[in-house]
Amino acid sequence: MLNLFRLNHDLSETLCIFMKAKKNQMKKGIFWSLAVVGTMIFASCGGEAEEVEQEAPLEICIYKYNNGSSEFSWTAYKTTAKVAVGGTFNEIEITGDQSSDDAVALIESMKFSMNTESVETNNVERNGKIANLFFGVINTPTIDGSVKKLKDDGKAVIEVTMNGVSADVEGDYSLVDGKFSFNTSVDVSIWNAMLGIETLNEACYDLHSGDDGVSKLWTEVALSFSTQLESDCD
Repeated sequence: MLNLFRLNHDLSETLCIFMKAKKNQMKKGIFWSLAVVGTMIFASCGGEAEEVEQEAPLEICIYKYNNGSSEFSWTAYKTTAKVAVGGTFNEIEITGDQSSDDAVALIESMKFSMNTESVETNNVERNGKIANLFFGVINTPTIDGSVKKLKDDGKAVIEVTMNGVSADVEGDYSLVDGKFSFNTSVDVSIWNAMLGIETLNEACYDLHSGDDGVSKLWTEVALSFSTQLESDCD
């Protein structure tokens, strides 16, 4: 009888141990199942570590005006065939801000003054006639002006003063990597310069006559300016 009691006790204890082991095994199974499911969800949602793209440091440039890189030219026209006569001024003074981190702002700060007695056409006699019979007659020892605005549409507005008259001139410009260029065409009658045109044309009547025998000096003049700004970039 005693042996039977011990046998039942041993069987009960063995069953209890088996049930605990089974329970632990189920817990482990559930844990691993959840771990696998979690891993699958994490992977399906793009859970891989993303690489953070490093932004390139912003380059800052300081611009300065370099008078030695500047070029100005004008083109007048004679005869009814509109033959071009080109020239420049040997004495041009340009002032403005010393430097700026904004190339547009630096150009817009510029003012200029051209000594008309320094007109240069590679012909000494013609130089003298233009200086005395055109600019002298309209009482313009200097042509003065300033850059008023560089527009976003590629147009620039320049104020030009001559013969006591100030007028805005609009033209095309470009500003790329510190290289500025401006081109336009003006009618000098805007500055009441017709007396100068007539006086110069009369003095050069034969030189301004074409095959048709008509002497003509056009009031239209093309203008061109360019400069390369110095830049120091970090």
